[in-house]
Amino acid sequence: MTHHRVVAVIPARYASHRFPGKPLVEIGGRPMILHVYERACRVSQIERVLVATDDPRIAEVVRRAGGEAVLTSPHHRSGTERVAEAAAALEAEIIVNVQGDEPLIEPTVIAAALEPLLTDSCLQMATTSEPIESVEEVLNPNVVKVITDREGFALYFSRQPIPWPREAVRAAGSLEAALRADRSLLARYRRHTGLYVYRNELLQQFTTWPPTPLEESEQLEQLRALEHGVRIKVVPVPTRSIGVDTPEDLERVRALMMRP
Repeated sequence: MTHHRVVAVIPARYASHRFPGKPLVEIGGRPMILHVYERACRVSQIERVLVATDDPRIAEVVRRAGGEAVLTSPHHRSGTERVAEAAAALEAEIIVNVQGDEPLIEPTVIAAALEPLLTDSCLQMATTSEPIESVEEVLNPNVVKVITDREGFALYFSRQPIPWPREAVRAAGSLEAALRADRSLLARYRRHTGLYVYRNELLQQFTTWPPTPLEESEQLEQLRALEHGVRIKVVPVPTRSIGVDTPEDLERVRALMMRP
């Protein structure tokens, strides 16, 4: 078995509730999954990229394009479990979990997330955060917020607006009014993105742990790691990613890809 230190695994599920067949939708004449695959391949520190899927149609598209794909169980509850199954068969030390629905992800962002684990052998897990640019995003429970300590490790992830600017809210009457009155408050909020880097050993351990109370409460899987005392390094990145969760997102991404 060939040993690769760093492997990117892209989970791609065909049967999405909101958007069936999503990895195969065409953007600029090519299936979305291939855009993600190519961007992961552009990261020089990544030695191998593979797609982990539950569907032969997705695997076939990737292989026809010269990529590598593995078929995984259709019963996984999350992309993390799918990535872990594929990673269990690899002799890789570090696994990068690149979301299959982010065709515009910047290779520099993936490299930034990877850097902490390459430079610090004690680190087990890293992820990224982005600026939040609108009041709507702060208030939107689908936009996950993260707060970190002074060294950049995650203290908590929440669908709620964290931190809570108490004095500003008291003065303005509501959080929304406070944010609209003082745009500088927006800078306190960071959006968590679904890009993860793990030591393979931790990833395998993580999937054996049952869901934890905070994870179940917020429906955020990364809280399971925090509840088990895993320190998660959060790397701030300046560029915004756009995940394709809905047909509207797809149109936005298509329009951005058409730009010269």
